[in-house]
Amino acid sequence: MATILAVHAHPDDLDILAGGALAYLSSVGHRVVMVTATAGEGGSAEVGPVETARLRQAEAAASAAHIKAEYRCLRFPDLGVFNDDASRRAVTELLREVRPDMVITASPADYHPDHEAISVLVRDACFAAPVANYKTGGAAALAGIPALYFTDAIGGRDRDGNRLKRDFGADITRHFAVKKAMIAEHRSQVAWVARQHGVADFLADTEAWSRHVGADFGVAYAEGFRQYLHTPYPKAAVLQQLLGPLLLNP
Repeated sequence: MATILAVHAHPDDLDILAGGALAYLSSVGHRVVMVTATAGEGGSAEVGPVETARLRQAEAAASAAHIKAEYRCLRFPDLGVFNDDASRRAVTELLREVRPDMVITASPADYHPDHEAISVLVRDACFAAPVANYKTGGAAALAGIPALYFTDAIGGRDRDGNRLKRDFGADITRHFAVKKAMIAEHRSQVAWVARQHGVADFLADTEAWSRHVGADFGVAYAEGFRQYLHTPYPKAAVLQQLLGPLLLNP
């Protein structure tokens, strides 16, 4: 069985963009570790940052529990994720502790600066994790660079509105009910998303996105992914093979 490390910026991001695929992977016996860079403490206009962070981490843990995944938070500040040395070492130590066969992270182009920053940090930490002289903490260096994948961006577009490509998809139709239950745990975000993003129904909007991606592949619901193949990252199609019958080619 494989270990899958999924890292994104805020407590609801992985649920929206990869919750169905992660639900399937866990259901067939793989270890899934879901990590957020921040506790999402900026996501409220009614509650202060400390209480918001506590609440949002509890929601993320409840969401992960639906698929028997582990949940961790790196506790970087919300709107304060940057590609600096301390942050890179923290993410590298995470990889060394979890020892994943495969890593899924945010799209390198997205609407939110935290999304873009954690994408770069995870990409570079995958490179650094096998470098024994790059000291990070108590965990030993990895034997090699793990396979790396990016989710879709929110809405599938960059900050200029340009559509971003994906390499393949996962048919999450049979796992959409679990994904919907995961997203529903993020109750604190209903009012915030309506205020900040103008989205009146948070759950319906995320369902519409999964349906939109599904339409691109000719299925009811889907999620999109892209593999990072630049030298010296692995070329093996690890996630594609693990998805098995769920794999959707363009």
